[in-house]
Amino acid sequence: MLPRRSSALALLLALHFVSGSCAPKCQAPERTCDFVCDCDGCVDEQDCGYSGRGFTCDFEASEMCGWTDQSLNAAVYSWQRRQREGNALPDSGPTSDYSTGTAAGSFVGVSALTAGSLSTAVLISPEMKQSSPTCRLRLRYFLWDSGHVGLGSTPLWASILRNNSQDTVVWRPEATSIRGWREDTVFLGRIPTGFRIVLHSRRSLGQRGDVAVDQLEFLDCALPLPPDGLECPQGMQLCGRGGCVEQRQLCDGSDDCGDGTDEKTCDQYRVCDFEQDVCDWDLRSFSKLKWARTNQVNISDVDPLKGPGRDHSNNSATGHFLYVTVPDGGLTSDWAVFQSPRLEPTNISQPCKMVMYTHQFGPRSGGLSVLVAGREISPVWQRGGALGDVWVKAEVEIVEDSIFQILIVAAVRNFAYGGIAVDSIVLSPQCRLSSGNGTSPSLPKPPKGPCAEPDKMCDFHSDCAGGEDENKCGDFSSTNGSSGWTDASIGRQWWVLHKNETAKEEYLYVSEALGQQLTEAQTRTPLLGPSGPACNLSFDFALTGNLDHIGHLSVRLIDSLLGMRPKLWEFSGTTGTVQGAWLHVDLPIGVRRDRFQLAFEARAMKLPPDANIKVQNVHFVSCNENYFPASPTGLSCNFEDGLCGWYQDHSGDFDWAVMDGMDHTVGIGRSLVVDMWSPSLRGAFGRLVSYTQLPVASDHCLSFFYKLYGPNTGTLSVKLLSNDGYEVVIWTRSAAQGNVWHEAHCPVPHQLTNFQLVFEAARSGFDGRVAIDDVAFVEGPCAAPRVCSFEGQRCGYSSSGKVQWLHRSGRTVTLTGPETDHTLETELGFYMLVNTGQNFLPSGATSVLNSPVRQGNAKTECVHFWYHMGGANPGSLMLYMKPVKGERVKIFSDSLDQGDVWRHGNSNISSGLVDWQLEFEVVGAGGKDTHVAVDDIFLSAHPCKDGGSECSLERGMCSWSNTQNVNADKLDWELTSQEAESHYPTPADDHSLGTEKGHFLFFPSSNRTAAYENAQLLSPHLPPTKGTCLKFWAYKPYSSDSQLRVWRLSQGRLHQLLVVSELGGPWKRFDVNITSAQEYQIVLEGIKGTSGVVALDDIEYTDGVNCGNKDGLTTSPKGDMNGGVAAAVVVVLLLIGTLIALLVYYLRTRQMANAPTGPPPPCSSVGDSFSNEVYEPKLTDRVIIPVVQNHPMAAGFNNVPVSADVRERVV
Repeated sequence: MLPRRSSALALLLALHFVSGSCAPKCQAPERTCDFVCDCDGCVDEQDCGYSGRGFTCDFEASEMCGWTDQSLNAAVYSWQRRQREGNALPDSGPTSDYSTGTAAGSFVGVSALTAGSLSTAVLISPEMKQSSPTCRLRLRYFLWDSGHVGLGSTPLWASILRNNSQDTVVWRPEATSIRGWREDTVFLGRIPTGFRIVLHSRRSLGQRGDVAVDQLEFLDCALPLPPDGLECPQGMQLCGRGGCVEQRQLCDGSDDCGDGTDEKTCDQYRVCDFEQDVCDWDLRSFSKLKWARTNQVNISDVDPLKGPGRDHSNNSATGHFLYVTVPDGGLTSDWAVFQSPRLEPTNISQPCKMVMYTHQFGPRSGGLSVLVAGREISPVWQRGGALGDVWVKAEVEIVEDSIFQILIVAAVRNFAYGGIAVDSIVLSPQCRLSSGNGTSPSLPKPPKGPCAEPDKMCDFHSDCAGGEDENKCGDFSSTNGSSGWTDASIGRQWWVLHKNETAKEEYLYVSEALGQQLTEAQTRTPLLGPSGPACNLSFDFALTGNLDHIGHLSVRLIDSLLGMRPKLWEFSGTTGTVQGAWLHVDLPIGVRRDRFQLAFEARAMKLPPDANIKVQNVHFVSCNENYFPASPTGLSCNFEDGLCGWYQDHSGDFDWAVMDGMDHTVGIGRSLVVDMWSPSLRGAFGRLVSYTQLPVASDHCLSFFYKLYGPNTGTLSVKLLSNDGYEVVIWTRSAAQGNVWHEAHCPVPHQLTNFQLVFEAARSGFDGRVAIDDVAFVEGPCAAPRVCSFEGQRCGYSSSGKVQWLHRSGRTVTLTGPETDHTLETELGFYMLVNTGQNFLPSGATSVLNSPVRQGNAKTECVHFWYHMGGANPGSLMLYMKPVKGERVKIFSDSLDQGDVWRHGNSNISSGLVDWQLEFEVVGAGGKDTHVAVDDIFLSAHPCKDGGSECSLERGMCSWSNTQNVNADKLDWELTSQEAESHYPTPADDHSLGTEKGHFLFFPSSNRTAAYENAQLLSPHLPPTKGTCLKFWAYKPYSSDSQLRVWRLSQGRLHQLLVVSELGGPWKRFDVNITSAQEYQIVLEGIKGTSGVVALDDIEYTDGVNCGNKDGLTTSPKGDMNGGVAAAVVVVLLLIGTLIALLVYYLRTRQMANAPTGPPPPCSSVGDSFSNEVYEPKLTDRVIIPVVQNHPMAAGFNNVPVSADVRERVV
């Protein structure tokens, strides 16, 4: 029995091993990567070049959905998974990925290329199973020539690679340079075997990331699935492999079933795939331009731009087709024709049906027409222009009562690349060969030639005597204007023009088409424009029927240079159930510098009569490029009623948006904003441009109010654009400025030529808002600004004395001076500087920087500024308040070499009602290579705090500032109030006032920036100390996983003082003792989590005074008042007890003093009481927390856990 048991056990173990090692049936190799989810969770479709049920790839996972770089010389040029680097706008590559629209998102881009010779980077997908004829890949791609070295002719293209088959080109985007993501579709088509997709980039020189792809979506790639029941729905045909296809897909020259069964019973059809010959089609023509039977290998297997890349019948480079393009010798005739044999007459009940597949690619494709030559030659079908890199199905019905021939005519244009191909022509059994000769048809009259040059057709200006050049442009108010819309659909729905002359009714509507692709119906205008700033598209539309959701309708612009642009407008759903449910749209088109087309795109859930999508009354309003509507306020604008004399620059990446409910004018009105946190925002720049201004003989001032708000906002700049296109920055701000409106003034000097002004929002950040309001442009100099950073302007400051003050940046420093400014903390930032070396400013000589004269004020104000003194004996810096009448008053002075740091200075100003100005005076001391610099002068309307150490944040950030050092942090602390906040989660009220109006600093955790990024808030430079107490209140709910850290920064090293990870509940107070043998700064650092917020309020430091008897942490007085009253009672009782104890102690001591000398008395019980000392001078860089005592005084206090080890970090 033992052997049997052993055998049974071995069999069970074997079965268990086999069952455990076998993959589930749904993950069998033949069922993976076939665009069908067979397993729960779609695990069979992971890392297939896409992942999951959506069949998409966003490259966020490190596996890259299975895509791999297989470049032959990867060390020279290759594809790599990337993220944007740094906080500033990158010099090359995308400003963000496409999928998330942030710097934290990933994409795949190329490496930098410096070889100088052509190199190719190759990115290959995993193997996918066969695909359907409707299979397409929608992707986002990036092409930018950041180095201005040229993109080359083929910087990016795609091909499919099958086993034992030649590479087949399937996609070739336009090689134009744009700093932004673009969208396109790769039509993969029917591939009967396993295949891989290959993305190529070929260049000789280029910067990192300038060619990139992201957000891949595979659409309609699965072959037909078996029906739920045993039979196919009515009107459909069962395939051999189990799926169902429509009747009209039978015998149409395309394998729609996936096993060829829909094309097997087609013996009566005349099918020609041109693989062996041209069948009975005749390629002879009396035109000099000829059609030719060829394949891609014969055209070129080296240049991806030549030929269609593949045939239709086999979807391969070796398959044959008919093709016409510009000959090598040049274009002598612009049309070519081939024809069918003679065919018997047909009638309406049994028409001759022809199916063919056409490939109209590139600018050389002028269009394709089908003509019937019977008694006369008449057109029966046409499709103009280029349709993309795709084989398009066309179906034509012919009814002719005489012997006829089918003529297929191509129009070819003399451009750089492209051509027209025809393949897989199928004639139905009703197209019967004829043995008769027929009659010679009369030729149609040639069309009348255009009355204007092509670039002047449809340019919104009548150049011909009768205005014929503007007639067929798409405007329904023009003669035959509606006929200017041309259907460009390649799918199963298309646009049709309904025109009833009797009822004077015309509209465009969506109807059933005979195409193959599952794409939207599209109709286009001819090339229009250029257009001016007031250009609007006006139209009425209706989506009607008995369905809850009729479909969707959108408007898109196709730029002749930039290609397909994002949708301008979109509507989805229904406008009503009755036919008259029309809605009206006025859509701004604005300035378009290059020619463009407008397109209506639509898809109906069902076709008429169940659902109707219609468009009527299409008009182009005020579109002439030289038309500028008069604005009663000119460039001055509060944006309550439009943009006044400003317009959106659509050559940028995004537009400014009008926002209701947040303005400076009335508080609830309108302003212009760019929400950097918007997930739909892409690209780098959004520009608002003024109408062209005539020359001005005098200086003007542009003033406005602005917000720069959020932890990762970006930059707002004002630029002066000259008539020759040259731009000059005249004002700029970046980083967090608080959720409050600030006033700005930009001096605009007199101009000798036409000019424009530009507001530019640069998206260097992804989590914030930029806003402007109350713009004014007036003659005369600007009023003295309260804030001056010297970025782009001097703010009216002037120089006098022995040596001139210079407007410099770190990049322009040659002898001496700060390497970075204080505002931006970069070498690009500006400041005012005077060289104080002996050879520039001798000892005792002076140089003065004068502010503009300011109006007197009865209230005391505070001037803040930052200064930099470098070198041995740099001289002395003094600040004076100089009344217009009277003697100047010294309010600040310093004369020491302070090291390579910017220092904060401030002083009160009391001028009475006398006008005054500031004088920054420097006196030379005979030093060598020395300097004094000044930056970020700010005049506060409130008095300075004593020592600048107390800050309730109700009047700004006092002397605290966000560092702009990109090596120290990536984000910013932001100033706001709960009342003003509408986007981020914040405390319900502040600590200072205890109301929603009170201000505080906060640091949110949103998905717009990467987790664990930080923000550092810096104090001014403080002197060495044996004991300084930092006090602040913090708020951090339990839902927040952010961290708060306190550091001491000295000599470039960070010494950790406190870490707050868990807090929860209301505002809580922290007291931190600081000792330092060197000069230092306090750093309050927020570490971003995945959710929640951390906030600060009432920050105070007592320089030279330690925390005394304070414990480390107290609860907010805004908490439960009953506990506070109880604690107060306990404190009073303790004080009484303490006084009694002291009295007893005093009496005993007095008795001891009077007692005779002897042995010491026994220990007193007072020694067992708790100690209030929290400062120990021998222990530095830490918070000292006394041992928790079981005493009523400990109620309401918490321990702050801090490691005994000193933690340091180099910065």
